[in-house]
Amino acid sequence: MTAPTTDPTGAAREARDARLHRDTPPPGLAEPVRPTQVGIVHLGIGAFHRAHQAVVTEEAALATGDTRWGILGVTQRSASVRDQLRPQGGAYTVLTVGPDGASPRLVGSVTDVAWPAEETPRVLDALAAATTHVVTLTVTEKGYARQADGHLDLDTVRADLDALAAEERDGTPPADAVAAASAVGLLVRGLAARRRAGGAPLTVLSCDNLADNGRVLAALVTEAVDAALPGAEGDALRTWLATSVTFPSSMVDRIVPATTPAQRDEVESLLGARDEGLVVAEPFLQWVVEDRFAGPRPAWERGGATFTDDVAPYERAKLRLLNGAHSYLAYAGSLAGYATLAEAVADPALAAGARALQADAIATLEAPDGVDLAAYAEQLLERFANPATGHTTRQVAMDGTQKIPVRWGGTLADRLAAGVVPAGVVGALAAWATYVVAETRAGRTVDDPRAEELRSLVEEASDDAAAVAALVRLPGLLPGLPAGDDDLDRVVDAVVEAHAAGEVSAP
Repeated sequence: MTAPTTDPTGAAREARDARLHRDTPPPGLAEPVRPTQVGIVHLGIGAFHRAHQAVVTEEAALATGDTRWGILGVTQRSASVRDQLRPQGGAYTVLTVGPDGASPRLVGSVTDVAWPAEETPRVLDALAAATTHVVTLTVTEKGYARQADGHLDLDTVRADLDALAAEERDGTPPADAVAAASAVGLLVRGLAARRRAGGAPLTVLSCDNLADNGRVLAALVTEAVDAALPGAEGDALRTWLATSVTFPSSMVDRIVPATTPAQRDEVESLLGARDEGLVVAEPFLQWVVEDRFAGPRPAWERGGATFTDDVAPYERAKLRLLNGAHSYLAYAGSLAGYATLAEAVADPALAAGARALQADAIATLEAPDGVDLAAYAEQLLERFANPATGHTTRQVAMDGTQKIPVRWGGTLADRLAAGVVPAGVVGALAAWATYVVAETRAGRTVDDPRAEELRSLVEEASDDAAAVAALVRLPGLLPGLPAGDDDLDRVVDAVVEAHAAGEVSAP
């Protein structure tokens, strides 16, 4: 790790117990950008956004001198990120860790963080402000409140839909808004508030691991409006959305593991200040964005982003090769007793399973311009093997029922259409199902939005093989393969056979 320049006065040593702040950057580190206004509202400001889009935004501002693009982060689950960053003026450190060591840098593109449970009025004001031109999201797959069939889960967002109806009917100003309960509900209420405030154009950019994420989000917004404001009640909002708001798709890629207390202590010893907002990331960063904006945007291409008319080839390659292999290694690695992805991919048998899954995926993919898919797939395994990232198998294993449809489902459907039952996908499904069975038999609840369904399927099965079959038949897990479908039967039989053969097993 590269340490900041030694402070000869000893001030850094005296300030060792002080909190990092944008106004007092540690000696030897470049000052972060100082945004002059909020131009972006980001929903879901976890570690990934701070190590990815916020870094690209910072680089773009430094390259161009355009400081209009400060980010107001919105934390969805708790006040923790707000409480980490607000005392630091929004600034934080990104620690890049790679084979050649580690180096810290300060990022200042985030101006502040708001928590909707206490600050929904502020967030709605920011979404409605004419100076805000872009809304970005990293709320994870389950944050989109989708049912197994892909439609909006109206029960999950009901409180926000009721609030939206009241706000549109009464013209409720944001200052009097009730607390938002969901990311999609908050977004739709913010869009409605923007229309009522004058309706300046807005771009809503999903940065989550969903195929066609922009179009998925646009459809959910439409469903929310239709449910809250049926018929003529919602006509004005629907017309404005159609004419003034765009939902581009994007593909994001960077490994951002959970920050450990030891890493915070290590950075504190180097900076002379405590950074509670520290995030850790690998050197690699990629962001591919559909160039379909309703108004102004940051010069993200100056920060390393790629703009294209068609994100889909990049998106599918990343979802099926990176995210697909990541999930497989998480389940198979956990079953083998490995704590991290780096340990799992170092196991020759597990690496072979990942390569088999990637080979299935490559057979279904159109290579983006200039991309060698086989080389890309091998590079991914090398990135996974970076022990400094510390990505844990349990962290990646969460939310499987939300991830499997987009990470493995497309590959499976495409290979079945070609008349092939893909062995790599079968092995991955066997790893997931065996993992769920093992966790349930051990009395642990699987970290998944459908955890209760998974537990019931396992507990009601006559034996482990029957449990594996029931899990693979879970509605919505494998899109396009309804119950009773011959292809589904063939896949289930192959997965049960792989499980019985001990190709994946619990320790």
